Amino acid sequence: MTDLAGATREAGDREPKRPLIGPYLLRMLCLLAILAFWELAPRMEWVSPVMLAPLSATVVTGVSEIGLFAGNLAVTVGSLLLALAIAIGGGAVAGLLLGGIKALRETLLPIMSSIYAVPLVVVYPVFTAWVGIGAESKVLFGGIYGFFPMLLATAAGIQTVDTRYMIAARSMGASRRQQIIHIMLPAALPSIVSGVRIGAAMTAIGVVVAEMMAATAGIGFLITQNRTMFNTAEVYFGVFLVLLLAGVIDWAVRSLERRAGAWYPHKVKML
Repeated sequence: MTDLAGATREAGDREPKRPLIGPYLLRMLCLLAILAFWELAPRMEWVSPVMLAPLSATVVTGVSEIGLFAGNLAVTVGSLLLALAIAIGGGAVAGLLLGGIKALRETLLPIMSSIYAVPLVVVYPVFTAWVGIGAESKVLFGGIYGFFPMLLATAAGIQTVDTRYMIAARSMGASRRQQIIHIMLPAALPSIVSGVRIGAAMTAIGVVVAEMMAATAGIGFLITQNRTMFNTAEVYFGVFLVLLLAGVIDWAVRSLERRAGAWYPHKVKML
C-alpha cells in the first residue's frame, strides 16, 4: 500500500501544472494593453499626436465618416475577392500540374521559386503601365502576389504523395481524374491549406499596397490620401479596417482548416 501511495504521488507530481492565465485571457489582456497604450500615449504626450491619434479620436472620426470608409472598404473587398480567385484557384491548379508532372517540376519549379524570392512590389509600376491604375491593376497585382506561395505549397504537397498509392490506383484501372481527386489531393491537403493561409494573407497585402501606391479608390488609397494631409485619425481608422479585414480572412481560413481537418482523416482511412 505504501508503494502504491508513493507511486500515485509521483505520478501526480509529474502532471503538468495548469498555467495561471489561459491563452484566451492572455490574448484579451494583451489587446487591452495595446488599446490602453493607443489611447494614453498621445494624450500623455509619450508620442506626438501627429504620429499617433488617440483611440477615442480615431473612433469618433471613423464613425463620423463611416459612409466614405464603408464605400472604399467595399471597393477593397471586391478587388480582394477577385484577386483571391486568381491566387488560390490559379495557384492550386498550377501547383497541381507542376507537382504532378515530373518534366514541368524539374523545368519550371526552380524558376517559380526564384521569382517568389523577388519583392514583387518593385514591378508594380509595370502593372500600372500595362493596365492603368484602376481595379484591374490591383486585382492582377494582388492575385500574383498570392499566386506563388499557393503554387509552391501545393506543388510541395503533391510531391509528398506516396508513389505506391499511385501505382496501386493505376493497377486497379483508376483514371487520372480519380487519382487526383482520391489520392493526390487528400494526401497534399495539409500543404494546400497552409498555402491558402499564406496566399490569402499575401493577396490582401498586395491589394492594399497597390491601392496605396497608385489607385483612385479603396482603403489603401484613403490611408495614403489622409497621410499626405496629416489627418492622423483617418489614417489609423483606415489601418484598423485593414486589420479587421485581415482578421476576417484569418477566421475564414481557420474555418477551412477545421473542415479540412475533419475530412482529411476520413480520406486517409479510405486510402
